Amino acid sequence: MNDDKYIKLQGRVLLSFQIVAQTGLHIGGSDTGIEIGGVDKTIIRDRLTNQPYIPGSSLRGKVRSLLEKYLGLPQNERIGTGMIHTAQSATEYDKSVVAQIFGISGKGDFGGPSRLVVRDMMMSATSVNALKASGRTDLPFSEVKTEVAIDRVTSAASPRQMERIPAGTIFGETDNAVMVYSIYQGNGFGAQRDIDNFSKLILGMQLLEDDYLGGLGSRGSGRVIFKNISLILRNSESYDAQINTQNGMEKQNFENLAVLATALPKIQETLKAQFLNH
Repeated sequence: MNDDKYIKLQGRVLLSFQIVAQTGLHIGGSDTGIEIGGVDKTIIRDRLTNQPYIPGSSLRGKVRSLLEKYLGLPQNERIGTGMIHTAQSATEYDKSVVAQIFGISGKGDFGGPSRLVVRDMMMSATSVNALKASGRTDLPFSEVKTEVAIDRVTSAASPRQMERIPAGTIFGETDNAVMVYSIYQGNGFGAQRDIDNFSKLILGMQLLEDDYLGGLGSRGSGRVIFKNISLILRNSESYDAQINTQNGMEKQNFENLAVLATALPKIQETLKAQFLNH
């Protein structure tokens, strides 16, 4: 290969899973609810079905944020009113797991593609039917939680209403890939790096289970768990079919993240066998 820049897709890891809200879940939408329902903070909904969903950007952003904190990375780029970590040079990029997995802005003359795609997660058919049949929701598919702020001087109460998706709601269907993790090889780096970084993606998901998704997390909302996880490998040369591996990992299922984390060393060995020097 000459000195020209190149990058080659070695393969992909497709992760399917469901997310279960353990407590009420609030991922904010527009403020139209103030006009139609008296709700101060509304949730995001699909415009066609009116059903709540988890945006891929919310899930992806939260996992990224937690990994940045876990790794102690500097917050050096402003996005809106917040700050995130990004690599400022090619040297920093080569050392930054977060930059390699999630990508960087196009401001510099270095870097590479994002390795991770995260798709929106709609409510499962089971939860849609259950919430429709219950007749106990305050708004379609949602509850309204009233919170009260107390003035520290006058003790006056200021109530406000927050819309949340009820605890127990399930998002996603089995065998529907939510995360797609790509493994690349190029000049200056090998596929081994992306294989090693895959464990950090799983770590980010574990960090999320101990944290919260969406808003109002410090006040009890947003605890979620991952369940019914499945993993499929695809390589670049036989992309129209699932890989048949010697370890029997054409498709592997995991009840939860703890089981997946235990199997991670074996998974990475399979990734090496399938994608290194392929």
